[in-house]
Amino acid sequence: MGRLRYLLTALFLVAGLAQAEPAPLGQLPDTAQPLHYHLQLRVDPAAKGFSGTVEIRLRLNQAADHLWLHAQSLQVDKVGLRDAQKRSHPVRFAPHGDSGLARIDFGSTLPAQEVLLSLEYRAEYNSQLEGLYKTVRAGKPYIVTQMEPISARRAFPGFDEPRFKTSFDLQLDVPAGAQAVTNTAQTEEKTLPDGWRRLRFRTTPKLPTYLIALAVGPWDIVEGKPIAPTRWREQAIPLRGIAPAGEGARLKEALEATPAIVTALEDYFGYPYSFGKLDLLAAPDFSAGAMENPGLVIFREALLLLDANTPAYLRQASFEVNAHELAHQWFGDTVTMPWWNDLWLNEAFASWMEGRITENLRPAQRADLRRIQGAQKAMAADSLASARRVRQPIGDNGDIEGAFDSLTYGKGAAVLGMFEAWLGENVFRNGMRQYMKKHAFASATSDDLIDALAEAADKDQRLGKAMRSFLDQPGVPLVSSELQCSDGKATLKLSQQRYFPAGSQGDAQQRWGIPFCVRTSKAGVAATQCQLVDAATSTLALDGGCPDWYLPNAQARGYYRVTLAARDMAALTQAAATLDDREQLAFADAVKSGFERGDVDAATLLAALGQLARSPTREVALALQEELVWIRRNLAGAAARRAIDDYVAQLYLPRLEQLGYLRRTGESEDDALTRAALAELLGRKVDNVKVRAALLEQGKAVLAVDGNGRLRFGAANYDMLGTVLAVTVQERGAAAIDALIAELARNNDASLRTTMIMAMGATTDAQQGERVREFAISDAAKISETGRLLGIQQYEPRNRAALWTWFQRRYAQVVAHTPVFLHGNLPELVSEGWCDEGQAKKVAEFFGRDAAKVSGTAQGLQRADEAIRLCAARKQTQGTQSLQRWLQARPAAP
Repeated sequence: MGRLRYLLTALFLVAGLAQAEPAPLGQLPDTAQPLHYHLQLRVDPAAKGFSGTVEIRLRLNQAADHLWLHAQSLQVDKVGLRDAQKRSHPVRFAPHGDSGLARIDFGSTLPAQEVLLSLEYRAEYNSQLEGLYKTVRAGKPYIVTQMEPISARRAFPGFDEPRFKTSFDLQLDVPAGAQAVTNTAQTEEKTLPDGWRRLRFRTTPKLPTYLIALAVGPWDIVEGKPIAPTRWREQAIPLRGIAPAGEGARLKEALEATPAIVTALEDYFGYPYSFGKLDLLAAPDFSAGAMENPGLVIFREALLLLDANTPAYLRQASFEVNAHELAHQWFGDTVTMPWWNDLWLNEAFASWMEGRITENLRPAQRADLRRIQGAQKAMAADSLASARRVRQPIGDNGDIEGAFDSLTYGKGAAVLGMFEAWLGENVFRNGMRQYMKKHAFASATSDDLIDALAEAADKDQRLGKAMRSFLDQPGVPLVSSELQCSDGKATLKLSQQRYFPAGSQGDAQQRWGIPFCVRTSKAGVAATQCQLVDAATSTLALDGGCPDWYLPNAQARGYYRVTLAARDMAALTQAAATLDDREQLAFADAVKSGFERGDVDAATLLAALGQLARSPTREVALALQEELVWIRRNLAGAAARRAIDDYVAQLYLPRLEQLGYLRRTGESEDDALTRAALAELLGRKVDNVKVRAALLEQGKAVLAVDGNGRLRFGAANYDMLGTVLAVTVQERGAAAIDALIAELARNNDASLRTTMIMAMGATTDAQQGERVREFAISDAAKISETGRLLGIQQYEPRNRAALWTWFQRRYAQVVAHTPVFLHGNLPELVSEGWCDEGQAKKVAEFFGRDAAKVSGTAQGLQRADEAIRLCAARKQTQGTQSLQRWLQARPAAP
């Protein structure tokens, strides 16, 4: 008996030690490798939840008595395991708290072999647009999925990491009358005794779990014209559009645009679209803009449902987002990063390719300028000392969710474009093709890409070192330049360090391998020279003698900021109007970055604004408008604000009046976009009385309801509708908000709903502000709408104090009513625009308490705190003297 007790005690201790093994942080251990999933789901959109069975054929890579996998918010009712000899083993499923991890205990140690793991489970539909979630449109329920980055575990137990690329067989049981789609084409349908339908679909290619997608509901399914065979592909690709009930006709434009995008991508990669069919689905509510699920790309519905009233910006965005998601069919879907630290391999490539495709197929959309704007937005974020690396180590789920930011997208794309310009387009494309063919339907890392480019370019290790300098360290380079001329020879003296704004405590002593390109002009003759700058200081001998001026970021292709010696900057400023559009944007960023650093004062910036305003190109003419608004709000007293407003009116009002306030037959999309941008600047940002009156007239016409009590949106210019309604809310107060809330209860159009939601957020009335904030977290607002309304509230300085007080009280409700990916950004949302270090302390104290438990908050708080303190430092550095000098001079508009 004593020996038996000893043995039992020993076994108990061993079991206890096994259970005490810490759960894995980050990646799962390599104990097991999934080989194939068979997933069966019973999905009723009218129900509260779903049920499922998953069988995972997997390989035990080593002898083990347990394994770890992912499962979150799932009730597992039954679990079983059969070994290679088809013997069943009693196994136990144990979720690890709310971590999303679960442990499968085998009851004994099994040798390395193939086994079949099966789990029966059930779950409620997710309420925050994750995993398998439910949304309602026009009273009808729909089921949609969003698995990226780590929400597949909310839909089925599995190995929810991108390195596990596995084939899937999917079976869906759905109610009679429901339409169901997934990544692959349907192969079989059977009517069940209860009247439900059992649908089976083709086996997928090898995919990571985050790319599995399905949708069930009363969809309109519209057949598009098949995408014709090409030299890369023998078979046509079936193309369909999928929309909520009654909306199928609005898919026409997106379906017509798609074949040319797919063909252009195949031509670039020299590799065929590989997923059999292509469906584009318009989801009634969606957390992102779109998701690149192979064979079933899911979009926020406003991006696919287009008609004659669609604003020009949304029509252009539809094409660009479509190009982005289809580029993912190669980058991300065909070749996948093994872990989230290489997310940029997905998103940066898709962003870069989106611009290339748009520029080639729709040059009027000026994707070249959009690319530069994206890079400059990323450089602004990268100027923080708290900025992360593009290839940031991923330690937990918050790190994963936080990686989807402007650095991954914008910086990554800009770095690719910079190295493409240096290596040459053909060489770069050859490297891309080699990379794609070598790693198709597998995983690849940044090193794999760099190796492919180096081989194609026949470059030595300096290429890899240079690219890694941008990927593996944070920050944006600042290149300082000074022109030296003597004895007919010209030399640029260059130095580099990390760029920081005034007041930053960051360490500037960093180095990059910068593909530096300079454009020079002498007697009207332009030239460009390039050199890899990888030392702290260096020189570049200029061809052709001493130039009249130079721009140290030719064609704005470089991901770096610049500062020129005073006399060199003066020469460039004098020539700014002769630069092309791209280089004028580079000049604008030099002014902006100098202003933030304290090297450029407010008067100089306002003068530069006047020069750029001459440009017929909208992006250039308005390039410094946010700096203008910052000066007006933070440096200017009442008299200075009036002078600035007069100056802005002189610069821009004649152009707006020439365009008029209504659409014109046959006008270009650029005219529509320019009119909308000028109306927003003049009507909302500088409160021009004349413009606001014109916008209010349209707004009053919208509020004059029709016979059914509905708003008359057609009474306004749809391209300016957001600005029209925002001004109307500010001028008409409760009456306007009453009308918008009543319309929102009956309106299902995503574009119009977003416009109304953001207009409500623009109110500056204290009582109405409280009202719309409460609306934002009510059931009347969709999950994807809450953050938009609160962001607009924060943008208006008169709302910030009240919003902050409310936010602290309602934080839990905000978290519950917003998509998970937004949670880490909430500290920044409620910090936007603050320039008070006292407020920085309040934000830090609040988010440092219970709020810090929300995933990703720590990183967002760090960025928010730094942004507030830098704004305060800039305000102190700039002071008011320069603005007073400008005010006394009263410059006339050029």
